[in-house]
Amino acid sequence: MQFTKSQYARLLAEGASHRWVVTGAAGFIGSHLVETLLGLDQEVAALDNFATGSRANLEHVRAAVGEQRWGRLRFVEADIRDERACREICEGAQFVLHQAALGSVPRSLADPITSNAANVTGFLNMLVAARDAKVTRFVYAASSSTYGDHPALPKVEENIGNPLSPYAVTKLVNELYANVFARSYATPSIGLRYFNVFGPRQDPDGAYAAVIPKWARALLCGEEVVINGDGESSRDFCFIENAVQANLRAALVTDPQAVNQVYNVAVGQQTSLNRLLAMMREILQGSYPQAAEVRVRYGDFRSGDVRHSLADTSKAARLLGYAPSHDIRAGLEQAMPWYIRRFQPALAEKVI
Repeated sequence: MQFTKSQYARLLAEGASHRWVVTGAAGFIGSHLVETLLGLDQEVAALDNFATGSRANLEHVRAAVGEQRWGRLRFVEADIRDERACREICEGAQFVLHQAALGSVPRSLADPITSNAANVTGFLNMLVAARDAKVTRFVYAASSSTYGDHPALPKVEENIGNPLSPYAVTKLVNELYANVFARSYATPSIGLRYFNVFGPRQDPDGAYAAVIPKWARALLCGEEVVINGDGESSRDFCFIENAVQANLRAALVTDPQAVNQVYNVAVGQQTSLNRLLAMMREILQGSYPQAAEVRVRYGDFRSGDVRHSLADTSKAARLLGYAPSHDIRAGLEQAMPWYIRRFQPALAEKVI
């Protein structure tokens, strides 16, 4: 069952209004956070440089929340590598949800310098700005890539291995900086190690697109589906609603033991790439049987990728009260209509 508005309202102490900062606000996760906060009548200062985010995502938010709530948003087009912009966006803020980053393992392998500038220097700029603004909580997007080559499954927060990509290094550095700022400056933070978050608005285009939106486009447009490796690599796919819930719980938790920690944000279910593709075809088959005929090609394993990933979410459940509302099947069923509307609008009129 979806985490409802009334449940979020209870987290907000009977509808109290706060001032939030969301970085990466035009991105996939960031735009969903902005939409949820505006829907709860919160004041939101949002920042994005549109390097990977899109104006279309913000227009989706505007349409979803309506003009009155949209008026509670102050949007700033800026880069987190700009110290001044970071300071200005954090002025008067109570909560910072820091999502801005250059994601993608392949992108970081192709251009480690730019990834480092955005993910390390930009992160540090925001952390300093949050410290100086004396925010109540700094919640940041960490990553399951931090587990690196540690072989154990499921992944437990305290046990990490060697990073396998420059991207993973940047995310580990974020955690180290957050820990040092907690000790040195008493800056309260919580890191959320996302595991393969997916859902509506996730970009299906470009060289660094995530697997679910990329395959959804291929299935709906009759393009070839490319699987890296033998298809038996597995991931813990996490629907966007779960990530939104984790962010709000992390920002609003009152237990001091829960702060200055990192948490897995996932479902705790392992799904192979072959099973993922079969599931997507099953969901589409009733309205779009052509998806079953799309050609599949197995390519090389991708450099920097881990073979298997599965999260232990018990720490987040115990200290944050986190309980995923969607497993992978439920998330795909909720996300697929968005991809149908984008790639098969004629079909969407019949299905929705």
